[in-house]
Amino acid sequence: MTPSPSAGQGGLVLLAEHDAGVAELERRYLAREGFEVEIERDPGRAPERAARARPAAVVLDVSTAADPADLYRRTAAAGPPVVCAADPGTAADLGPHRLTRPFGPRALVAAVTAALRAADGPAPAPLRAGALVLDPAARTAGVGERPVPLTATEFDLLRFLVGNPGRVFTRDQLLAAVWGPASASGSRTVDVHVAQLRAKLGADGRIRTVRGVGYVLDA
Repeated sequence: MTPSPSAGQGGLVLLAEHDAGVAELERRYLAREGFEVEIERDPGRAPERAARARPAAVVLDVSTAADPADLYRRTAAAGPPVVCAADPGTAADLGPHRLTRPFGPRALVAAVTAALRAADGPAPAPLRAGALVLDPAARTAGVGERPVPLTATEFDLLRFLVGNPGRVFTRDQLLAAVWGPASASGSRTVDVHVAQLRAKLGADGRIRTVRGVGYVLDA
């Protein structure tokens, strides 16, 4: 996990906000508190942007999302704490850090600061399956002593399978869990990524095909 500084100590905050005026106002107030800020105008791209930029925190506009809870989960899976900015009455599970639009700059700074402080708690424990080890905090994988470089999507897919050992998932279930229910990707995408994981992990990858159903990671 990216180190999470307190307010005033800097650190990168990703603003995933569809409204340019709101994004600029948020950027100014966070910059005054010593944060470096990047803006993503398409909140739907926040998971990929967060995986690349590795920010200390994300302020995520979910007001235009078809499935706010899914967008939050996929963004949070990239590692950083997420502050969700939602419209009044949004009932979705958006995690512990939430702002109701419209909100003032003090509320924004307070929410980001609280998210960063909470992120300083214990890191999630590594996930293991035989010789395969995944570190969700560092987003690294290895087989025995051999590090295995993975793309963001490969890691997310492997993390989901390792987190659910012995359970068979269809391709559609994996698409929804890793790519999101609104993804335009087809089931062939899952096959390609599983093949890539197998090539990188070797026999210790433990991903087994269940003919006519999908895939399972053997415990």
